[in-house]
Amino acid sequence: MPLSEHEQKLLEQLEQQLNADDPRFASSMAADEARPVTRFSLRNVVLGILVVLVGLGIIIAGVSTKLILLGVLGFVVAAAGVYFATVHKGSGTISAKDSAKSAAGKRKPQNTSNFMRGLEDKWDERRNRGL
Repeated sequence: MPLSEHEQKLLEQLEQQLNADDPRFASSMAADEARPVTRFSLRNVVLGILVVLVGLGIIIAGVSTKLILLGVLGFVVAAAGVYFATVHKGSGTISAKDSAKSAAGKRKPQNTSNFMRGLEDKWDERRNRGL
């Protein structure tokens, strides 16, 4: 279930407060310091599939001639084709700091101390009602 607009605003304000109060902790709480960008090269995928098909052909040839080494060689070639097809195009990464900077640039600066004071007041009020 998606968050309501009010909840999204509260979450953004909490993130801003965390970044303002303790930027080291905020960056350590990011999902990953550097997340890989999944860019597959079409050329690598096509060549990898062709190598897999050649490897399967070698396996079939090894089975039909009853040569175990030929079958093992075919397996190695097919596995290399799968690896080659799934290798990413580059080492493009997005750091958490870059994503935080771009997100912070889109948000409007707000007085977070008043926001936190309001949250604390609401928390105290709820706690007092529960006792």
